[in-house]
Amino acid sequence: MATVDFDLYLISDRHQLPAGRSLAEAVTAALAGGVGAVQLREKDLATAELYALALELRQLTAAAGARLLLNDRIDIALAVAADGVQLTEQSLPVAMARRLLGPERLLSVSCHSLERALQAEAEGADFLCFSPIYATPSKAAYGPPQGLDALHGLCAAVKLPVFALGGITSERAPAVRAAGARGIALIRAILAAADPAQAARQLQAAFNPERPVP
Repeated sequence: MATVDFDLYLISDRHQLPAGRSLAEAVTAALAGGVGAVQLREKDLATAELYALALELRQLTAAAGARLLLNDRIDIALAVAADGVQLTEQSLPVAMARRLLGPERLLSVSCHSLERALQAEAEGADFLCFSPIYATPSKAAYGPPQGLDALHGLCAAVKLPVFALGGITSERAPAVRAAGARGIALIRAILAAADPAQAARQLQAAFNPERPVP
């Protein structure tokens, strides 16, 4: 099983970037600020464009010693030698994705219920993303916020590392960790920040003060 050795998991959404900033620039800054894993999630891009962007992010993450995961696209993950894949609730079954990826690559699964989390754990996932914890535009379609109590219950029920997603800020990060989360997954809190590197540093310091901040 691949090792989950990071606290900050950045999920890409180039539509959240301020005008004039490229995704590569934002990711470079976020990596400098302590982000340990990046998920490339640009669902509206054609395959050729997504592949080119994945190659670019693969170079950036490798240079920083960070992980790169592809949202849903096992084919592109394998093509660029990414570190893994993030599965959605509409993706291939977890067990089939594991067969395709092999045992060495990370396999994360998006969960919106305890039942989904337990199933993903049983089928071979390495870690889980549970959302939305707090209200956030990117997760509005998945219903009302789950809240800290649901996060605590899920973390207590599974053995896998759980990353909390949805409305996480520096102020909320300590409570999220206290509820049992292994890490936090973020989009706007870093990508839309005036200084993505500083935003990442603040989030890392708030969530896990024991980990050195760049």
